Amino acid sequence: MTPPKSVCIYCGSRCGTRASYTAAAQATGTMLAARGWRLVYGAGDVGLMGEVARAAQSAGGQTFGVIPLHLFQREVGKRDLSTFVVTEDMHERKKVMYMNSDAIAVLPGGAGSLDELFEVLTWRQIGLHQKPIFLLNTEDYWAPLMRLMDQIVAEGFADASLRDYLVLVPDVAALEAGLATAFG
Repeated sequence: MTPPKSVCIYCGSRCGTRASYTAAAQATGTMLAARGWRLVYGAGDVGLMGEVARAAQSAGGQTFGVIPLHLFQREVGKRDLSTFVVTEDMHERKKVMYMNSDAIAVLPGGAGSLDELFEVLTWRQIGLHQKPIFLLNTEDYWAPLMRLMDQIVAEGFADASLRDYLVLVPDVAALEAGLATAFG
């Protein structure tokens, strides 16, 4: 039996200012479970992270959470996951999440989500992986980032392929379709 496809979700440890961010996180968790795809995420029980995980669990999905020891209290480590891993530090957390996923999807989030995104984007750029990277563009959240990517390319700091490594999707239905295509 082959293991289920796994989607690494990077997103905020806060919910943000718009209810649509929470709704998209919940819809993402529900969609992953409905498709039989395992959620891989930061193991927090707060913010959008917690929303995605609770929705996936409520829909019967598998959950794989990874949290570093120093964030266990701050992000309220969600212990009732299918798999719960505590790492020594953030670097190990990101590696374990990446190694246990087949695709990456980034929902709205802050500096931590950007850190995670740019690490996997850089790894893709230098040829360390071919995993698809989706940006769930709820409320046009990622528009400023995409303008920055265009500027980085226009100013000669990266090839145009950098922008191509990021798949911007407007909603959870488009994310689902993109993942289904990527997974074959």
